[in-house]
Amino acid sequence: MKKEENKKMKEEKTIVGADCHDIKCPIHGALKVRGRIFEGTVTKKFPTRVVIEFERRIYSRKYERYFKSKTKLHARLPKCIESQINLGDLISIQECRPLSKIIHFAVIKKIKNAGER
Repeated sequence: MKKEENKKMKEEKTIVGADCHDIKCPIHGALKVRGRIFEGTVTKKFPTRVVIEFERRIYSRKYERYFKSKTKLHARLPKCIESQINLGDLISIQECRPLSKIIHFAVIKKIKNAGER
């Protein structure tokens, strides 16, 4: 079973971006991702990172109500996925080791385009 899974993973890696030589790429490089996974829309895009924003509901004990809160997270953008992701896209990020002062997540995949909602 494990050999078949390893073969599938290797095939996926070669299909997505065979020319990716980024060490901090979670798909082709040595960066290991683990922990929490978040989905959000891209609000800012930089050469090596993106900023995503997503809403969550928080319960207030005092008022016994739920209210909305927005969270912004910075994530590392690998070179192999950089051309596919634009502003407004829905993407998935996963936790990794701290890469810089503000970057603790890496982009895993693109879920939807900006206009598909």
